[in-house]
Amino acid sequence: MSPPQSRQIAILGATGHIAKSLTEGFLREGRHRLLLFARDPQRAEVFLQSTGFPSAAPCLRFDDFPGCACDAVLNCVGIGDPGDLREAGAAIFRLTESFDNLALDYLALHPDARYINFSSGAAYGGDFHEPAGDATPARFPANAIAPSDWYGISKLHVEAKHRALGHLHITDLRVFGFFSRHIPLSARFLMSEAISSILAGRMLETGPDDIVRDYIHPADLLALVASCLDSGPSNEVFDVVSLAPARKSQILQLLADRHGLRHTLSSRTPSPSATGTKPNYFSTNTRASSRLGFFPRFTSLDCIAFESDAILQKPENLSTNGAHP
Repeated sequence: MSPPQSRQIAILGATGHIAKSLTEGFLREGRHRLLLFARDPQRAEVFLQSTGFPSAAPCLRFDDFPGCACDAVLNCVGIGDPGDLREAGAAIFRLTESFDNLALDYLALHPDARYINFSSGAAYGGDFHEPAGDATPARFPANAIAPSDWYGISKLHVEAKHRALGHLHITDLRVFGFFSRHIPLSARFLMSEAISSILAGRMLETGPDDIVRDYIHPADLLALVASCLDSGPSNEVFDVVSLAPARKSQILQLLADRHGLRHTLSSRTPSPSATGTKPNYFSTNTRASSRLGFFPRFTSLDCIAFESDAILQKPENLSTNGAHP
């Protein structure tokens, strides 16, 4: 059996949360060569310094991308912070479309290149009273589209366009939740707010609903991307799943036991999600296992334990809150 191929990979949106995690994973693995594209390449350079690989990849502007030579494109561009998503309004459509077209224009000139686009579970629409599955249709109220629908519709539109380009090697990965040591702590995610509360020694106030979330471990996400790159030519979409999702009550208890998180439940606390409350925001669709042979190794709670340790044991965070060993 021949060894896996080494590729030159362009990462669009290199300063984003998912992109940082993948970049660090790729660099530690040492198999592929990376080209990092960002609005502010200096921010990408600062991030590389923090990983211990300061000169491992060129950091470039988006304008430089069309002239580059790469075997694969990873589109990690997007608005992740729920607060920013609310404020983006109609701009979310233009942002999603413009960077997708940037990648598709490259594929038009280089049809053998692979394109992995990071989509979202929000593409299903609906209220997620039940988790998504292989037969779950997308649900959007065509005659009463609300701001909470805009993000999901923008993702579904891009996915539909990709399936229409069946001759190109495009994979959409629908992410439902992601937590890593690179999460922006200023963002209004449950995990950002929980970690920030631990660091500040303050009480976390959260809503009373025991929602279910799925956080794929960074090592599993890297393995899934590698499976997509190493598979035969295809045009496909996969839901990103961990070995098991977790209830909010389990997450809060883990962080309380492990890091002393104090929390209170309050009906006054609004949902941090700009796309609705979504009580069961995860998927039971495991097509990535049958089509790619990818099997996650870690649960959501494994991910939270490992990555929260990594954040809270950073020297600067230890000095902020000496309660953490």
